[in-house]
Amino acid sequence: MAETYAGEFYCVKCREKRETEGEVVVSESGRKMAKATCPVCGTKLNRILGKA
Repeated sequence: MAETYAGEFYCVKCREKRETEGEVVVSESGRKMAKATCPVCGTKLNRILGKA
């Protein structure tokens, strides 16, 4: 089962913080990131969580 992150993401298009849930992935540079979509406009959201 994939790890998930529920919390605040900043939407660049809406310019507001949104509460949503996304899945946690490890980027190429080795950082944990949460990826989700904005519930209002549908833009992809990213949040860096820290080192893996």
